[in-house]
Amino acid sequence: MRIIRGIKGVKDIPPGQMPKWNVVEELAHHLAESYGFKEIRIPIFEQTDLYVRSIGGTTDIVEKEMYTFPDRDGSSLTLRPEGTAGVVRSFIEHNFTQDPTCKKLYYIGPMFRHERPQAGRFRQFHQFGVELIGTNSPFADVEVISLLWRYFSELQLPGLTLEINSLGEISDRQAYTENFIAFLKPKLKHLCGDCLRRVHTNPLRVLDCKIPQCQAATEDAPKLIDFLGQTSKEHFDHVLAGLDALSIPYSHNQRLVRGLDYYSMTTFEVSCSVLGAQNAIGAGGRYNGLFEVLGGKPTPAIGYAIGLERVLLALPESMVPSQKPWLFIASFGSSGSQVGLTLLDALRSVGIIADTDHNASNLKTLLRSADRLAAPYVLIIGDDEVSRNELILRNMKTKEQETIPLATATSILKGRL
Repeated sequence: MRIIRGIKGVKDIPPGQMPKWNVVEELAHHLAESYGFKEIRIPIFEQTDLYVRSIGGTTDIVEKEMYTFPDRDGSSLTLRPEGTAGVVRSFIEHNFTQDPTCKKLYYIGPMFRHERPQAGRFRQFHQFGVELIGTNSPFADVEVISLLWRYFSELQLPGLTLEINSLGEISDRQAYTENFIAFLKPKLKHLCGDCLRRVHTNPLRVLDCKIPQCQAATEDAPKLIDFLGQTSKEHFDHVLAGLDALSIPYSHNQRLVRGLDYYSMTTFEVSCSVLGAQNAIGAGGRYNGLFEVLGGKPTPAIGYAIGLERVLLALPESMVPSQKPWLFIASFGSSGSQVGLTLLDALRSVGIIADTDHNASNLKTLLRSADRLAAPYVLIIGDDEVSRNELILRNMKTKEQETIPLATATSILKGRL
């Protein structure tokens, strides 16, 4: 019979990789909560229109990458390609505006995009994102960027750089876009195929193209910052001053734009130099117009999303904790096996990690199993040990053994491990 294999670009996470995942996920929970964010869990699939309206019908995500399928009632559903739209939909639907604890939300979970699988980029991938909702204060921008930077810094990721820009308010952006399109018209023959399409659908994305010929064609493009109104300029200046006050290093990248239509004002991205060409590991910005697009009241908001697979590629091995001490129970014989079973339960009840091999029936095969599992300690319990009311504790690294009383074994081992 044919073996059924996993889908290309959708990876299993085997037990050996889980310690790394635990590090990045546990720190995400800890830091988000220390900043006052509350966890929210949103559905893995939503109505397709949610993403078309929020992300933008002409973006690469909507046009090329979404996993969309018909429901049995004929409606169109889509696996979530990103988290912000779902959070905003939930915020509006459940009227979280009235809940003082729901203005700062974070999520961790899988997203889905039909992309070409490559290092750190999969068709099912995981993100850690935050959304700070309900304030237009530049200090909210600083707080969100501070959390992003602290997360990467505490993971000790090497070669971090933070780039920041301002897209201005919608009116600023529209004025710049008109000017930018006029600038591009005589240069169309120098643009790649994707950028030629973007000129008519999402012009600012031309600035973000990584192809050298497109970068050269837009090298002397007008600067978006020159089109910012007074409100946008003051907001951006306050954000930069706040980052300076917190000693967070940054560079102003005037090419930095976001690929999603709902962004405005502050936009930012963190890269990690050890990841090569695909080095962006976290990005975000303001999306003050998204609530109205999704039928809600005008509500300012800012957030970010981090790609956890890319974080794991850059995570130093020193950040992965060593295995906790644990016991392998090598029990054999009629009475030894029975005592071993009850002791296994007793050890687990006091928080000691303990395991055994139920297929092994003698000491030799039990020790071989313990060695294969890299058990640091083995507790040997045979009929002879039971008759003497004692156990043998073996250090598998040093091969040293000692005898401990059976009656007090649980309390002794808890004190040591």
